[in-house]
Amino acid sequence: MQSFADGVVMNRDFLRSVFQSMLRARILENKLSSLYKAGKIVGGVYLGRGQEAVSATLGTALIQGTDFFAPLIRDQAGRTAFGEPMIDCTRTYLGSVEGPMRGRDGNIHRGRPEMGMPAMISHLGAQVPVIAGMLFAKRLQGTLAGRVGATCIGDGATSTGAFHEGLNLAAVERLPMVVVVGNNQFAYSTPNHRQFACADLVEKARGYGIGGFSVDGTDLLACASVIGEAVRRAREGGGPQLVVAHLLRLSGHGEHDDGSYVPAEIRGGHYGRDCIEVAMRQLVENNHATVDEILAWQDEFSDEVQRAVAQAQQEAVPDPYHEDWTALATRFPLSESISQSIAQ
Repeated sequence: MQSFADGVVMNRDFLRSVFQSMLRARILENKLSSLYKAGKIVGGVYLGRGQEAVSATLGTALIQGTDFFAPLIRDQAGRTAFGEPMIDCTRTYLGSVEGPMRGRDGNIHRGRPEMGMPAMISHLGAQVPVIAGMLFAKRLQGTLAGRVGATCIGDGATSTGAFHEGLNLAAVERLPMVVVVGNNQFAYSTPNHRQFACADLVEKARGYGIGGFSVDGTDLLACASVIGEAVRRAREGGGPQLVVAHLLRLSGHGEHDDGSYVPAEIRGGHYGRDCIEVAMRQLVENNHATVDEILAWQDEFSDEVQRAVAQAQQEAVPDPYHEDWTALATRFPLSESISQSIAQ
């Protein structure tokens, strides 16, 4: 599949593709929010409102079938851009046995390893060493050339040991990895000034000896330029790249959280603007899309969301009396000798 991040990231096709993923994800997540509030979703719902430009840009800049992408809880836009079918999302949240989690997880821990997207791990920063390990394995296999591995994390994850270990390994081994930090100014409810002491998280890149970029995460054009460049450098042998996107999540940590700890002056500040609205203006002003096209996309994606939800709602949920609750990754039974030793 074509990679748009080939040095001309500001082209019309790239920007339209990113925006379509942003818009599709926003409409889908608005529906998920409604389903959660109506009691139709029993797991947690974590939305990417305000972070779609960053996530979708990264997902679009990667090459499906070649690259690796490890999304986090606010990366529905990136998942969409990287090729995840919408039905995977609705089936997981609504508990369908037909979904990638077989109805076992009404949440966001789904993945498609066969397409280069590992299942999400909730623990902060844990995806960084996963992607580093996947890339290192490809090097050992002799098939690393031309690949990029990327993950999105939040500002809170940069305080974890997993983040340090994974990024340090990638730096020492010069792995083609891109780590995008969505600095939404709060690690759940902990503000930046209680989370780290540096002025900008991008300063951490210097300590690891890797490339570092800082970008306005509410600005689609800026995200396309900066994230596209980071992916290009990683792919061309420049080693790991750290991108810090400054933004604000436009909802609580999850739909169970009202985000009342975010001060009004921050909500009303520059990073409190909606990246979808900013992107719409940018596309229209730069003749990349018309208002009529955008309205048509809204109708198209709304219909797509309704169909995906309706299909998942019609499908069966797991039967606790007949379901094989063995972990999906361990279908092969233990040998008799091992089973006996465990029993003893």
